[in-house]
Amino acid sequence: MNEKLRAVVAALAGLCFVAFAAAQDGPQSLPKIRLNAGIHNIDAQLAQTAEQREIGLMFRPLMPASEGMLFVFERAGQQCFWMKNTLIALDAAFVADDGAVVNIEHMKPQTLDGHCSEKPVRFVLEMNDGWFAKRGIKPGYKLKGLPAAQ
Repeated sequence: MNEKLRAVVAALAGLCFVAFAAAQDGPQSLPKIRLNAGIHNIDAQLAQTAEQREIGLMFRPLMPASEGMLFVFERAGQQCFWMKNTLIALDAAFVADDGAVVNIEHMKPQTLDGHCSEKPVRFVLEMNDGWFAKRGIKPGYKLKGLPAAQ
């Protein structure tokens, strides 16, 4: 490969890396949905694509108390999460199509520990650590406002 072509390829590779790194440096901003847990309203960002779900709540230094992220999958299955590049402690509620919480997992920041649903689910709602416990929300509790199955 001639020197000029090598320099162009190296420059393009560098630009691709910079663009990818810039996209990963900060939290993503996604459309929101309003969910209800009894009297408690939740403003949840919707992570609906594979890329949105993979990034999730990474790189956020904090999250307001009534906000979270709802991960929406195309079909029910065992969903597993980790906390790579996630700076805040979170609780993940694994939620069935009917809104029933299947299980809740406490997740420590910046770990690769797996946290999985006990049954097939299509939704996972991540909230600040302790949010569900402080409101008495346990497995079996039903959330309202979930997107309809497509």
